[in-house]
Amino acid sequence: MLIIEPANPTAVGPRALLEASHRLMIETFPAEDIYALDIAELLADDIRFFAARDGAEVLGTGALALRAGYGEVKSMFTAPGARGRGVAAALLRQLEDCARAESLPLLRLETGEALASAIRLYERHGFRRCARFGDYASNDTSVYMEKPLEAAQCA
Repeated sequence: MLIIEPANPTAVGPRALLEASHRLMIETFPAEDIYALDIAELLADDIRFFAARDGAEVLGTGALALRAGYGEVKSMFTAPGARGRGVAAALLRQLEDCARAESLPLLRLETGEALASAIRLYERHGFRRCARFGDYASNDTSVYMEKPLEAAQCA
């Protein structure tokens, strides 16, 4: 059973996935176009870090960076053997729920044009391309996306 829960990015399972994600970024993009948070940055007070696991096996990671007026999706990564099992979608839902709990009206993210599967995932979940935001530098590899969040409704 897939469980999404707050996690420590320095723990063995999440750390291994974050390191794999960083290796993929280094292999795919020029160094100046990589905006991944390092593990120490994921421990900051303005970061909400989550891991997806099945039993003891960590299958994915995702983080929400709290920003002025929005939340930013960071550190989304699914273990290659777990892709296609709904891990990333479950993490993304958790990040959206967390952003709503923080009363944030908008989610934003930066990803890479070369990461077509990630872009399709975000589009399926209501994200649309948008203008560059925050302190990202202009480049030819980044894609910026956002999704307005509706306030949670009580029945």
